[in-house]
Amino acid sequence: MITATGLDEIRALAGKDLGHSAWLDITQDRVNTFADATDDHQWIHTDPEKAKDGPFGAAIAHGYLTLSLVIPLFNDLLGIQGTKMSINYGLEKVRFPSPVKVGARIRLAGKVAEVTDVPGDGVQMVCDFAVEIDGEAKPACVARAVYRHYA
Repeated sequence: MITATGLDEIRALAGKDLGHSAWLDITQDRVNTFADATDDHQWIHTDPEKAKDGPFGAAIAHGYLTLSLVIPLFNDLLGIQGTKMSINYGLEKVRFPSPVKVGARIRLAGKVAEVTDVPGDGVQMVCDFAVEIDGEAKPACVARAVYRHYA
């Protein structure tokens, strides 16, 4: 894990490859819990028996579940200290090139694309992420996330 303390160290991250997080198992229990939280109980996610005959041959994680896991996986890559406040400012392009089958392992690859100053004694950090699936050529999710950090 990389740690940045204060705005100057965050600025210095521009262009830096953050590496990879640890692997995370995608279990049916995790998928079902997400389905309960979002009221999205589509059979492709929550009915493993029916999903065996579906287009992917198994139950798959929700795309938004995969995207939401960027948060804890990103915490494996970068720690920010010495700021008053850090916020998720938004997402730019998000795509789901490959489904995550239940039972698969995923990890996050990240890079700080750019860091710019913003009003209010802060910086905006833009990160490019790819959620990789163990043994698969295509990522599960690619996204550009925008964070703001204030001194």
